[in-house]
Amino acid sequence: MHSIEFDQAVDPASALRLVQQPNSKFIGGGTNLIDLMKGDVERPARLVDINHIGLADITELPGGGLRIGALARNSDTANHLLVRTRYPLLTQALLAGASPQLCNMATVGGNLLQRTRCPYFMDTAFAMCNKRAPGSGCGAREGVNRTHAILGTSDACIAVNPSDMNVALAALDAVVQVSGPRGARSIPILEFHRLPGATPQVDTVLQPGELITSVDLPPPLFARHTHYLKVRDRNSYAFALVSVAAALDVSGGVVRQARIALGGVAHKPWRMPAAEALLAGHALDDARSNHAAALLLAGAHGFKDNRFKIKLAERAIVRALREAQDNAGGSA
Repeated sequence: MHSIEFDQAVDPASALRLVQQPNSKFIGGGTNLIDLMKGDVERPARLVDINHIGLADITELPGGGLRIGALARNSDTANHLLVRTRYPLLTQALLAGASPQLCNMATVGGNLLQRTRCPYFMDTAFAMCNKRAPGSGCGAREGVNRTHAILGTSDACIAVNPSDMNVALAALDAVVQVSGPRGARSIPILEFHRLPGATPQVDTVLQPGELITSVDLPPPLFARHTHYLKVRDRNSYAFALVSVAAALDVSGGVVRQARIALGGVAHKPWRMPAAEALLAGHALDDARSNHAAALLLAGAHGFKDNRFKIKLAERAIVRALREAQDNAGGSA
């Protein structure tokens, strides 16, 4: 055991001040961080409790968008009237993500920062993990890799981002608002998470000492035709083998705009604008959906145990698009 100092911030300014001390981490719901601390994967010297600094409100933005405070609980967000009616894709993804107990504790900001569930990362008995011990190697590449990435991998890492919420936010073009020692900045969700490259230990573009304050959603374009499909080994409390967030703007049977984001296949939510553009201006059918799936999965590479995920992802994309087209509901 090692000692941990604990501080409780009273506002965002005090949180930013306290976290500047060496080896400090923010803690909100703690549903991921505490697990990592129990397994000795994370060893912070100081925890800064941010549960009392506000940032839990969900409010409308000028122009029709929505601001979700970083400390809004996943369950509160999923069941908020404006989220359910304007962004049902987000509600679907959040409800698919975890047990009710975890959703009642987990925060939107914490969900953005979820670390991979790769067993070589989560279990310190495995010496080889470049995310946990840079330079040690990637045990998953030649090990058990059924749940691992097929897109955006590197020699250093084939882990996947485990979040369902992140996939929906990627399809909805969310923007992450952060505050830090150098001031505030806005980060488009597709730029927030990183591919592993040679530095897989760095999951996001957050700078040391920065605090997520909210997630902003643009005015809703996809309130009617959306579907979140999560393919997993069991329906209860399991991470995705492949997930698809599909959102369509349809008028007169013709797709005007489309968004498709994949989860469970890469170190970050995966989108390909060319695949979405292929659908725009056309009636949706399985042939066009298959073509879009092929573009979205271009360059996919499987490993010993997970090659099946390429075909699984192709079929999941087609099914999710079909379900989104057929779904004309305004709420989840």
